[in-house]
Amino acid sequence: MRSAIPVALLFAAFHGMGRPQSPAVKPDTCLDCHSALEDRLGRPAQLIQADIHKRNGFSCADCHGGDPTSMDMEVSMDPRRGFVGKIDRRKIPELCARCHSDATLIHKFRPQQRVDQLALYRTSVHGKRLAGGDVRVATCIDCHSVHDIREVKDGLSPVHPLKLPATCARCHANAEHMKGYDIATSQFEQYQRSVHWEALAKRGDLSAPSCATCHGSHGAAPPGVASVERVCGTCHVVFQNLFDQSPHRPAFEAMGLAACVVCHSNHEVLRPSPEMLGVDSAAVCLRCHAKDDPGYAVAATMRQEVDRLRSALTVAEAVLKQAETSGMEVSEGKLQLVAAHEEWIKARVEVHAFRLDAVKSPVSRGLEMAQKGRQVGLDALRERNVRRLGLAASLVAMAITLAGLWMAVRYIEQRKRTESPLR
Repeated sequence: MRSAIPVALLFAAFHGMGRPQSPAVKPDTCLDCHSALEDRLGRPAQLIQADIHKRNGFSCADCHGGDPTSMDMEVSMDPRRGFVGKIDRRKIPELCARCHSDATLIHKFRPQQRVDQLALYRTSVHGKRLAGGDVRVATCIDCHSVHDIREVKDGLSPVHPLKLPATCARCHANAEHMKGYDIATSQFEQYQRSVHWEALAKRGDLSAPSCATCHGSHGAAPPGVASVERVCGTCHVVFQNLFDQSPHRPAFEAMGLAACVVCHSNHEVLRPSPEMLGVDSAAVCLRCHAKDDPGYAVAATMRQEVDRLRSALTVAEAVLKQAETSGMEVSEGKLQLVAAHEEWIKARVEVHAFRLDAVKSPVSRGLEMAQKGRQVGLDALRERNVRRLGLAASLVAMAITLAGLWMAVRYIEQRKRTESPLR
């Protein structure tokens, strides 16, 4: 393999003859040589052109060591000068940390960038297993790539929010790779059915939760049972506060249940629907509550209350739509329905308090608003009917008038013909 390198060096040397090098550009014989090679040895030189480190003045030697100023292969790749070809996976985190844990160095390029990635990694499941000799676990290069490392905000970066789930799935959805870890490999498939994936991938909401949101990035670890609602609560604050005050909180703690996950799952978090509440076959309440316990009756009543408001909204919407289609002014009624719909949403949110009174309160307000909106529609329809009757009466009067005029004209014409001297 080395026999090809002197030829490449000679090619690079002749290729660069006659072109004075800018004093601001450091010589880099690593790139000069490997750019002339093909396949495995030439690939790094191609990839590094897009690398964030190269753009900031770092070179191959900053990771691989050696002397990048020498055209002599024996010198440039001399182990005594620190040259390392293929870097041991177990040493990669510490290698990256030589710069990324150095606040003085990193802050010259990115003052806001954290410098505790290595410390976090050592606390992660990956870091602990790597320290124990498991070289199959993820290290820096498995997530960030190797020679073409890009900024996180770069759309082509494997850790860009839109690409991160697929990056994690390269290992975690690979059944062969995950053998021996006793971890499911269906997480990515489930996540792709979730409301979080819908927000991230389909709506482009980069703030939507992905793997790192819940598990962490450098300190990746599964949330503990006792902390699941805290993880969910970083986004869903209102729901967490309601749950904390609910009777389910101490009950779940006593049974060792992971709060939100019991009803909403973890990776496959589907869009919430009223069908999840109550005692129908699709209701999650049935997973814990049987017919003979109080929770069963509360769940059934809460569902009835929520459905009652939804039905009132549907009726009021139909009446207002009919009136509006008839050309009547119903803006006040529509405003009432907007407010009633908000109360319906509040009632669904208050379900997380698991108290009947908490749900009934917004339902009661919503029903009152829906009734007002419906009344506006009914009043408009009555006014429409009155107008139609008035219009009909007017048309009849006009028709009678026109008929009278026509008869008068006919009478006058008839008299003229009768009184004519020619007769």
